[in-house]
Amino acid sequence: MKKILKKKTAGVDEVGRGCLAGPVVSAAVILKENIDLKLIKDSKKINFKNRLKLAKYIKENSCYSIGVASVTEIFNLNILKASLLSMKRAIDKLSQKPGIVLIDGIFAPKGIKNFKTIIKGDEKIKCISAASILAKTYRDLLMIKLSKEFKNYSWEKNFGYGTKTHILGLKKFGITVHHRKGFRPIHNMLSK
Repeated sequence: MKKILKKKTAGVDEVGRGCLAGPVVSAAVILKENIDLKLIKDSKKINFKNRLKLAKYIKENSCYSIGVASVTEIFNLNILKASLLSMKRAIDKLSQKPGIVLIDGIFAPKGIKNFKTIIKGDEKIKCISAASILAKTYRDLLMIKLSKEFKNYSWEKNFGYGTKTHILGLKKFGITVHHRKGFRPIHNMLSK
């Protein structure tokens, strides 16, 4: 692994695969050498407020980009292919070209060269952890923004995941254009 990390390395991660609403979002990050790696860890282990601060710090000390796949793309492609599409978009948008791309998980988008997939990479590799923070922050802020227009689903708290309040909102107020129509329970509601 040490040889890999000497090249310009991009970490890639996605968020939102299991949500009932909203897009899937990926980030690609090349960390600058001066960044304090001790601050960076898996986004799931950092609370929302600290994640926002850390995202700002990472942006100031990295080359990064965001890739998004829409609810329509998730429906037309399936969630895995849409996730990989969002990753490919993030990688392609990087202003610096990495020597190697380290991707969280077991799947990689087609058409990228010099990559390695790493299971639980967001816990093991700092540039993937940084990507998880930027992707999650971007998506969470997007869902908070959408929640101002669609107030009945508690997206500002659940970020589109299938929590009790989100399910109750679906049952009471129906689906929105931001809901994933191929996902249960939304699919089941449409099938009735």
